[in-house]
Amino acid sequence: MSYEPPTPPAELPGEIVNTLNGYSPDQLKHIARYAEELAAHKAREARLEEESDDDKIHERPDDLPDDVPAKATITIKEINDNRYYYWQWRDGDKIKSKYKGPVTPDK
Repeated sequence: MSYEPPTPPAELPGEIVNTLNGYSPDQLKHIARYAEELAAHKAREARLEEESDDDKIHERPDDLPDDVPAKATITIKEINDNRYYYWQWRDGDKIKSKYKGPVTPDK
């Protein structure tokens, strides 16, 4: 074990390094344990979200038009007191929509 203090990772912001340097050894052990658990949790959540997104892409609804991506969801918009279904999806920074039909078809 070296008698020199460890070199902080370059990716760690300076204000976090300064804050950590002010903590006791016991506090740092608790922080380290929490950080490991938090990293594992976030990695698991990201993996589950990615798997969920993959599942959604493979489940293409039968009534989905050819020009609407599989990731589209159905939303309801109210226009002049009438409600309509729209396919809606993100395309880069924009949200795109395509008319599907009225919520109540007899109107």
